[in-house]
Amino acid sequence: MSDQESGPTARQEAGPLRPMPEDWRRALVAVAHPDDLEYGGSAAVAAWTDAGREVVYVLATRGEAGIATLAPDVCAPLREAEQRASARVVGVSQVEFLDHRDGVVEYGTTLRRDIAAAIRRHRPELVVTLNHRDTWGGVAWNTPDHVAVGRATLDAAADAGNRWIFPELVEQGLEPWDGVRWVAVAGSPEPTHAVDATPGMERAVRSLLEHRTYIEALTDEDPEVYCRAFLTGHARAASERFGGVPAVTFELFPR
Repeated sequence: MSDQESGPTARQEAGPLRPMPEDWRRALVAVAHPDDLEYGGSAAVAAWTDAGREVVYVLATRGEAGIATLAPDVCAPLREAEQRASARVVGVSQVEFLDHRDGVVEYGTTLRRDIAAAIRRHRPELVVTLNHRDTWGGVAWNTPDHVAVGRATLDAAADAGNRWIFPELVEQGLEPWDGVRWVAVAGSPEPTHAVDATPGMERAVRSLLEHRTYIEALTDEDPEVYCRAFLTGHARAASERFGGVPAVTFELFPR
């Protein structure tokens, strides 16, 4: 249920984008809805899995409120299946759903705990989430779910390493994990780093295309034309700050 469909709107900062760190083995992606990461991040995931890195997806919701013509109980299993298929295209086999309600995800300790628990389960060095800011840049307003999950993920990266926060997780066998070295925010209007999108672009297009139920409800345009134009357009826009190389951008928060 992305609000990035309007095309490149991010406010670009002065200066070049730096390459993302590469000295890590495991990443966890935490986003709000099916398709959130596919709107721009999958080319990076494809490059990471090609290099032998492990990536796990954790979604707060099943996207059940994302299609006006489908009731939530019908929509949820469709979007879950599409997300699992989409992940497989870029080499991701583990996809988890936290079962928060789509459209009304609330930032707070429950969400932080659920994401911290996932971080403790999978013990990543890199955590990736989606834009936690109020806008995509300018006046393109973000959704409450994206903001809540993005902010909770940034906080949960620290929560996961503190045994005195959510002590019930230790009782469940989830020992603290203080090994998160970075949180990378995809779709940020204030990017600092980037990944070459070229090697993974074709798989990124196919990965987004797996969300066909959502895309066909979103636009009358041919789905492949729509997906390719959206992804290549953003990658080309980012190339202006990445040495002319089409790129996936991230705002990187070291820890």
